[in-house]
Amino acid sequence: MSDALFRFHGARLGHGDATVFAALDLSIQRGETVALLGASGSGKSTLLAALRAQHEALCAWCPQEQALVPMLSVFHNIYMGGLHRHGTWHNLRALLRPGAADRAEVGALAARLGLTDKLFTSVDRLSGGQAQRTALGRALYTQRPVLLGDEPVSNLDEHQGLALMRHALAAHDTAVVAMHDRALALACFQRVLGLRHGELVLDAPAASLTLADLDALYRP
Repeated sequence: MSDALFRFHGARLGHGDATVFAALDLSIQRGETVALLGASGSGKSTLLAALRAQHEALCAWCPQEQALVPMLSVFHNIYMGGLHRHGTWHNLRALLRPGAADRAEVGALAARLGLTDKLFTSVDRLSGGQAQRTALGRALYTQRPVLLGDEPVSNLDEHQGLALMRHALAAHDTAVVAMHDRALALACFQRVLGLRHGELVLDAPAASLTLADLDALYRP
């Protein structure tokens, strides 16, 4: 029996009157880790948005544009991922004077992300890689079972990107992550979906693919 968490059958996906996918057939099972590959404009962000719309309450979201609050610290931006787990007064106190438990919990996550020395630095003073790690931390702090990410480690070096991607996947039951790093897709994910011009042209177990198979997605 299928345990599909996400399912599309002949679905039109797009933005307003603009169609990106004319008739998408796709299902993603609970427990799968899926890498979403394709050149810019192939439909990756559109598909992620449609997945999120199906089960928003289950999804930890790490968008490509990061959507961090520049004047707030790393601590507060990460903490924002957990706003739904606390009441209004607790959240207001955390904004003004974080309690010891919140500092310890967010601090432990920041340490895994290599951000300990930046915990109370405002985001507008971070490097691109540090800001990206902060956005990933916010998604992790959401503590929801499904990770949806759009290039969550693209600004990190090879080794750091691999380590943090593995950590992020281990923290979620199911994941769909858009990326361009083909080696990372093969190293970390169970399944690869390849998009080209709004069509699903590749759907295969990562273990059955080579870098050459994935390079073909990016040819003109």
